Amino acid sequence: MTHEASIRWAGRMTFVGRAGSNHLLPMDSGPDFGGDSSATKPMELLLLGLGGCTGMDIVPLLKKMRQEVTGVELNITAERTEEHPRVYSRIDIEYVVAGRGLEEEKVKRAVELSQERYCSVSAMLKKACPVNYTIRLVQV
Repeated sequence: MTHEASIRWAGRMTFVGRAGSNHLLPMDSGPDFGGDSSATKPMELLLLGLGGCTGMDIVPLLKKMRQEVTGVELNITAERTEEHPRVYSRIDIEYVVAGRGLEEEKVKRAVELSQERYCSVSAMLKKACPVNYTIRLVQV
Protein backbone atom coordinates (compact mmCIF):
# COMPACT_ATOMS: atom_id res chain seq x y z
CA MET A 1 0.00 0.00 0.00
CA THR A 2 1.42 3.35 -1.05
CA HIS A 3 0.66 6.58 0.77
CA GLU A 4 1.36 10.00 -0.67
CA ALA A 5 1.74 13.49 0.71
CA SER A 6 2.70 16.86 -0.70
CA ILE A 7 4.05 19.88 1.13
CA ARG A 8 4.00 23.42 -0.27
CA TRP A 9 5.97 26.40 1.02
CA ALA A 10 3.65 29.24 2.08
CA GLY A 11 6.26 31.90 2.89
CA ARG A 12 8.73 32.54 5.73
CA MET A 13 9.01 29.12 7.42
CA THR A 14 5.38 28.07 6.95
CA PHE A 15 4.61 24.97 4.92
CA VAL A 16 1.21 23.41 4.23
CA GLY A 17 0.92 19.68 3.87
CA ARG A 18 -1.80 17.61 2.23
CA ALA A 19 -1.95 13.84 2.50
CA GLY A 20 -4.21 11.19 1.00
CA SER A 21 -7.16 12.19 3.20
CA ASN A 22 -6.99 15.59 1.45
CA HIS A 23 -6.86 17.64 4.68
CA LEU A 24 -4.56 20.64 4.87
CA LEU A 25 -2.05 20.75 7.70
CA PRO A 26 0.00 23.90 8.30
CA MET A 27 3.49 23.65 9.83
CA ASP A 28 5.82 26.35 11.06
CA SER A 29 8.97 26.83 13.11
CA GLY A 30 9.64 29.12 16.03
CA PRO A 31 11.27 32.55 15.77
CA ASP A 32 14.67 31.02 16.51
CA PHE A 33 14.50 29.34 13.07
CA GLY A 34 12.82 32.13 11.10
CA GLY A 35 9.18 31.23 11.69
CA ASP A 36 6.53 32.86 13.85
CA SER A 37 5.09 29.77 15.61
CA SER A 38 1.88 30.09 13.59
CA ALA A 39 1.39 26.31 13.38
CA THR A 40 2.57 23.01 14.78
CA LYS A 41 6.24 22.15 14.35
CA PRO A 42 7.11 19.01 12.34
CA MET A 43 8.68 17.20 15.32
CA GLU A 44 5.57 17.95 17.37
CA LEU A 45 3.52 16.34 14.61
CA LEU A 46 5.40 13.08 15.21
CA LEU A 47 4.23 13.08 18.83
CA LEU A 48 0.67 13.95 17.83
CA GLY A 49 0.70 11.16 15.26
CA LEU A 50 1.92 8.73 17.90
CA GLY A 51 -0.82 9.76 20.32
CA GLY A 52 -3.53 9.62 17.67
CA CYS A 53 -2.40 6.22 16.44
CA THR A 54 -2.28 4.49 19.80
CA GLY A 55 -5.43 6.27 21.02
CA MET A 56 -7.31 5.03 17.95
CA ASP A 57 -6.14 1.53 18.85
CA ILE A 58 -7.11 1.43 22.50
CA VAL A 59 -10.62 2.90 22.30
CA PRO A 60 -12.08 0.15 20.07
CA LEU A 61 -10.05 -2.51 21.93
CA LEU A 62 -11.53 -1.38 25.25
CA LYS A 63 -15.03 -1.33 23.76
CA LYS A 64 -14.51 -4.91 22.53
CA MET A 65 -13.45 -5.79 26.09
CA ARG A 66 -16.74 -4.31 27.29
CA GLN A 67 -15.11 -1.48 29.20
CA GLU A 68 -17.26 1.61 29.71
CA VAL A 69 -14.77 4.27 28.66
CA THR A 70 -15.84 7.91 29.04
CA GLY A 71 -12.53 9.57 28.21
CA VAL A 72 -8.99 8.95 27.00
CA GLU A 73 -6.12 11.40 27.30
CA LEU A 74 -2.56 10.79 26.21
CA ASN A 75 0.14 12.97 27.72
CA ILE A 76 3.35 12.62 25.75
CA THR A 77 6.75 13.98 26.67
CA ALA A 78 9.88 13.55 24.63
CA GLU A 79 13.55 14.35 24.99
CA ARG A 80 15.64 15.50 22.02
CA THR A 81 19.35 15.30 21.52
CA GLU A 82 21.33 18.55 21.59
CA GLU A 83 23.32 17.80 18.44
CA HIS A 84 21.84 17.87 14.97
CA PRO A 85 19.74 16.30 13.58
CA ARG A 86 18.20 16.69 17.12
CA VAL A 87 16.23 13.44 17.06
CA TYR A 88 14.09 12.18 19.91
CA SER A 89 16.14 10.12 22.34
CA ARG A 90 13.22 9.08 24.56
CA ILE A 91 9.42 9.27 24.42
CA ASP A 92 7.09 8.74 27.38
CA ILE A 93 3.34 8.31 27.08
CA GLU A 94 0.93 8.58 29.98
CA TYR A 95 -2.40 6.94 29.13
CA VAL A 96 -5.19 8.45 31.24
CA VAL A 97 -8.29 6.31 30.78
CA ALA A 98 -11.53 7.36 32.43
CA GLY A 99 -14.66 5.27 32.76
CA ARG A 100 -17.10 3.37 34.91
CA GLY A 101 -15.99 0.09 36.46
CA LEU A 102 -12.78 -0.07 34.44
CA GLU A 103 -10.76 -3.25 34.93
CA GLU A 104 -7.07 -2.46 35.24
CA GLU A 105 -5.92 -5.68 33.53
CA LYS A 106 -8.12 -5.04 30.49
CA VAL A 107 -6.90 -1.47 30.10
CA LYS A 108 -3.31 -2.68 30.47
CA ARG A 109 -3.91 -5.35 27.82
CA ALA A 110 -5.40 -2.84 25.36
CA VAL A 111 -2.37 -0.57 25.76
CA GLU A 112 0.03 -3.50 25.38
CA LEU A 113 -1.72 -4.64 22.20
CA SER A 114 -1.46 -1.15 20.77
CA GLN A 115 2.20 -0.77 21.70
CA GLU A 116 3.32 -4.27 20.73
CA ARG A 117 1.13 -5.11 17.76
CA TYR A 118 -1.07 -2.44 16.22
CA CYS A 119 0.36 1.09 16.44
CA SER A 120 2.47 1.57 13.34
CA VAL A 121 3.70 5.00 14.45
CA SER A 122 4.99 3.57 17.72
CA ALA A 123 6.62 0.67 15.87
CA MET A 124 8.48 3.10 13.59
CA LEU A 125 9.57 5.41 16.40
CA LYS A 126 10.79 2.49 18.55
CA LYS A 127 13.38 1.79 15.85
CA ALA A 128 14.95 5.15 16.68
CA CYS A 129 14.36 5.59 20.42
CA PRO A 130 12.65 4.02 23.43
CA VAL A 131 8.90 4.57 23.73
CA ASN A 132 7.81 4.04 27.34
CA TYR A 133 4.37 4.27 28.85
CA THR A 134 2.42 4.40 32.07
CA ILE A 135 -1.31 3.98 32.64
CA ARG A 136 -3.56 5.93 35.01
CA LEU A 137 -7.18 4.91 35.52
CA VAL A 138 -9.82 7.42 36.53
CA GLN A 139 -13.01 5.80 37.81
CA VAL A 140 -16.01 8.08 37.29
